[in-house]
Formats: sequence, C-alpha cells, structure tokens
Amino acid sequence: MNREYHHWYSAGLGRDMEFLVFGNAGAKVLIFPTRDGRFYEYENLGIVDVLKPKIDAGHLQLFCVDSIDHESFYCFWRKPKDRINRHMLFEDYVLKEVMPFMQAKNPHPCTIAHGCSLGAYHAVNIALRHPGRFQKLVAFSGRYDLTLEVEYFKDLFDGYYDDDIYFHTPSHFLANLTDSAQLALLRKMDITLVIGRDDPFLQNNREFSDLLSRKGIKHKFYEWDERAHQGQYWRQMARLYL
Repeated sequence: MNREYHHWYSAGLGRDMEFLVFGNAGAKVLIFPTRDGRFYEYENLGIVDVLKPKIDAGHLQLFCVDSIDHESFYCFWRKPKDRINRHMLFEDYVLKEVMPFMQAKNPHPCTIAHGCSLGAYHAVNIALRHPGRFQKLVAFSGRYDLTLEVEYFKDLFDGYYDDDIYFHTPSHFLANLTDSAQLALLRKMDITLVIGRDDPFLQNNREFSDLLSRKGIKHKFYEWDERAHQGQYWRQMARLYL
C-alpha cells in the first residue's frame, strides 16, 4: 500500500502542517482526526489497515490531515471570538491548500468528507458549508452543535455567540438554509451518520437527522449499541460505511 508523508508551511495558519496519504487512486477521502488526534491517528487506530483492501484495489485514497483544535475550539485561554476565527483559518487551509493538492494528485470525481468524534463535526461542517466540493459524507460519533452542554462536555464558546459561530454550527445554519442551489447539492450528497445509543450526543444526532429529513436531504442514520465511541467501533464502521 502506498503511504506518503507531506508537510508544508501554511502562511494562512502561520505554522507547519502535516498529513498522510494512503493509496494511489479511487474516491478521495478527506479525514479529520478526533479532538486529541493527529494526522497519524487514523493509522494508529488500525482503521487504515481495515480499509487496505479497498485502498489496494484503487477504490479509496485517504488524505489524513492534522488537527489544530487545541488552538481553536479547545484553546480556552483564547477569547471565544478568537477560537472561532482560528477554526475559520483552519477551514481555509483545508479548502485552499489541502483540497487543491488532493485534486492535483487524484482527479477522481468523488471526494468524501469523513471523521470520528470531533473529526465528524469537521467533516459535517465543511461538507454542508461547501456541498459543491463533496459528493459523500461519512461521520462517526459526532457532535454537531459545539454550544451544547451535555455530560461533562461544555459549551466550547462559554456562552458567547455570533454569526461566525452560527455559520459553523451545522444544526443551526442548516435549519434556516433556503438557498435552492445549495440545498440541491446537499440532496445529491451520499450522507451517513453513525452514533452509539449511549453516546452523550445521541439526541443531538437524532435531532440533526430529523433536520436533514425536514430539508429533504436523504441520508442514512445508524444507532449502534453501547457508546461506540472508540477505535474498535470505528474500525467496524469504516469497513461497513466507507
């Protein structure tokens, strides 16, 4: 299996950024790590090995990007406004630096947004905001409203709210989305959401699934037994849904 390490200095982020590529051809999978994960997390969790048959067959090519969540959402010494601004710079990095690299390397017409845990948020957020760039979305164990307080999870903006947070909160901006062109693209997207029945964000996922349905956006929504918020579950999910 082809494995490549890439890195470059991102002027937009003001720092070096690293990522891994697995495979040579097939649908391009943009993979976001969990909150505490790095660009090598997907490999370390054994999910790359699970997908090896599809990678070797030329069905999938994985692009595992790095995370800066501890510089944005989880950087609690920053003001909330600065947290969302840092995240927006990260999205720009993905859209303007990583995705052109992906396209130059592999012209396959299908690009998949994918992630687990907070990586699922990133995947859902970027795919719904830019549906013309993605044809498929696969999200495991996600949280689609970062302002919610559930269990020991806090509002990541400490009660602060503005338009930038609204437009980066999928369950908020989708509820009021009326743009016919954007909705048409979302209705063409192949969307799969998976969550454990004991996951603290089960209700958030159910409500988000209902919202998608109300908007006429077809999708698949699966509830797994237990919390299902670990690598052993994500390996099984990846084999089934990617």
